[in-house]
Amino acid sequence: MESLLQQLERFSEVLAVSRTAAVSAWGPAAVRRAVQWARYLRRAHGRLRAALEGRRRAGPRLGAWGGRDVVLSARLLGNRALGAAAHRCLLRLLFPGPAAPAPAPPPRCRPASPDAALRTQAELLLRRLRDGPAGGLLDGLWARAPRAAFLRAAAAALLLDPAGPAPGELLRWLLGRADALAALCRDLPAARLAALAARHPALRRAYLRQLARWGCRLRYDLPSGRWEAAEPAHVSWAELRGRFLSLARAPPPLKDAALAALEAWSARDGAFRVRGLSVWTDLLLALGPGAGTDSLGAAPSSGVLGAGGCRLARPGPARSPEHAHFPK
Repeated sequence: MESLLQQLERFSEVLAVSRTAAVSAWGPAAVRRAVQWARYLRRAHGRLRAALEGRRRAGPRLGAWGGRDVVLSARLLGNRALGAAAHRCLLRLLFPGPAAPAPAPPPRCRPASPDAALRTQAELLLRRLRDGPAGGLLDGLWARAPRAAFLRAAAAALLLDPAGPAPGELLRWLLGRADALAALCRDLPAARLAALAARHPALRRAYLRQLARWGCRLRYDLPSGRWEAAEPAHVSWAELRGRFLSLARAPPPLKDAALAALEAWSARDGAFRVRGLSVWTDLLLALGPGAGTDSLGAAPSSGVLGAGGCRLARPGPARSPEHAHFPK
């Protein structure tokens, strides 16, 4: 235990250096060692607290040591003196891609769970957003970090502190980057997107617009009696149905907004009780009889959604409802 206490004191020096120009001498190996050391101390936090409380030993306030890996990473991420190779190594450590092997944990320590690692990434992202301008940081992460890992961390950050200023900056950036928003809607699981849409009304409206675009790319195949994607890269009928099903199972107002969108688009297509004429009517039918009260009847009252649907059984380009005015 004495050696662990000594490591805390030595690591204080690393933290102090991490915000100075001295990191220009750090290479990828030094960055990797520093981050792994910080993660090791985070996991040892519980044992150290018990030891210090038992001995009543003076020293660094232990309560502040639980997130030292976040502090270190945030300082390095914002330090312009860090070299390019070391910066790329830091991004790989913070936002590992799906094919990247997990770093070996230090001896006698259990590896962090995926949920804990994701929370750490989200906390790091929020801390950096609080420390300085968001635009350059997020543009840089989007350009250089593994995108799937970055989007998972961004989603976790939006759920950690939905009302704070840092998530607000992150949300504005996402809504202003069509490619990042489309990737977020495509790559995240339906349940996570539903949770995000429930917390953030602006993201809910953007997500529904993205679902509308995907639906308008489907074509009804008469011989098979199925909706098919126009191109292999497009979202399938099964995936679109699954995403609307997740929204329909959510509590109001998310559920109400999703069903109001489907009902309005179905009404614009005529709301005919015939499969294959409107992807929106077929989605309402697929969601079950309790999905919407007006799903196959008359058009809903004005002010719900203002744009047309896309009756995709007809030849020619589909009309997308992407400019609809979604409920707030």
